[in-house]
Amino acid sequence: MNSVELTVNTRAVKRDVEPRTSLADLMRDTLDLTGTHLGCEHGVCGACTILVDGVPTRSCITYAVACDGADVTTIEGLDDDEIATELRAAFTREHALQCGYCTPGMLVSARDLVKRLPDADEKQIRIGMSGNLCRCTGYVGIVRAVQSVITERRARDIAPEPDGGRKVLGPAGSGHKACVSSQKLMPAQPAVSEPAAAVAPLDIPDFTPSTTLEQKFTVAHAPAKVFALFDDIAAVASCLPGATLVGTPRPERVEGAIRVKIGPISANFNGAARVERDEANLSGRILGIGSDQRSRSTTQGEIRYRLVPQDDDGAATRVELSIGYSLTGMLAQVGRSGLVRDLAGRLVAEFAGNLDRRLSGDVTSAPSAAADLNGVSLILGLLRERATNVVRRLTRRGGSA
Repeated sequence: MNSVELTVNTRAVKRDVEPRTSLADLMRDTLDLTGTHLGCEHGVCGACTILVDGVPTRSCITYAVACDGADVTTIEGLDDDEIATELRAAFTREHALQCGYCTPGMLVSARDLVKRLPDADEKQIRIGMSGNLCRCTGYVGIVRAVQSVITERRARDIAPEPDGGRKVLGPAGSGHKACVSSQKLMPAQPAVSEPAAAVAPLDIPDFTPSTTLEQKFTVAHAPAKVFALFDDIAAVASCLPGATLVGTPRPERVEGAIRVKIGPISANFNGAARVERDEANLSGRILGIGSDQRSRSTTQGEIRYRLVPQDDDGAATRVELSIGYSLTGMLAQVGRSGLVRDLAGRLVAEFAGNLDRRLSGDVTSAPSAAADLNGVSLILGLLRERATNVVRRLTRRGGSA
């Protein structure tokens, strides 16, 4: 048995517990604080979430002995808490609960978000609440409830608290004993990008894409001239928005990065690629793999191209592209295939314009350094196109009536 001293809901508690006793079992079975619910008991569902030194903690996978000396707050300890009171009212107003089993853990996690987030950003709320599962509501009411409380508090000039007011972190959030000196929160440091070569994968394997997009465009230059430019890897990269190269490119291995920023979502995929060419058929293939450390997402991709002479004199070339990719990680969860398809079309259009200018000898217009994709202009363009299509369809219906 081990002796554990805690402050639970402002009350000093001392108990002898088995080393394997979880914090959830101590709360429920010993202290009769049954508002802490047990669901999966694997730290997945979030029903057992409580506060340990102000930090939301999965109590079902936290040993009680690891929290010796900590300040613990369960849902019962939030009866008179201002934020929790506002959240309970919002949950009722927005129909954010049904059976209620997940609600104690939801309220604890939501309270932490209300303290920390500067505004009611739906994406950040969904990410912050992703560790709390609900099998009844569909989450829409929960998100609305959290948004409303954040909006109302910021309107009352209640500023967010950086890090939720927490000062130290240790095992499961306990800022006591040996962990005090080694787990202090450090000031945020500017992000330092690692060189692409340092994280580029050694192997560039073949793969079967999960998604394939077909694109084509025409340039007013002969196929031989276009094919020669495709042999210049640095020139091709300079035409692709967001692309940079590291070191000297070789057909068997090209190292670099592609940076993409669409609204609030940004990713910097560092990786490598290999280039294959078939001069007889005026075709080729670029096969690559990369990863984005921030979102913990990885991607494999390939671009197959074929050059087709246009006109009788062959003075123009149709470039046919087949773009295939597989994406894993957070970006795969938030991505939408329709939006990706539309954005890919616009990316290809920008690439085609840069390629045409470079073939015409205008090397100053093509971007020589990486440039983030302008997500606002892309999305506004998509909306304009879709509005035009809607008007076109309505006009046709009116004419046929």
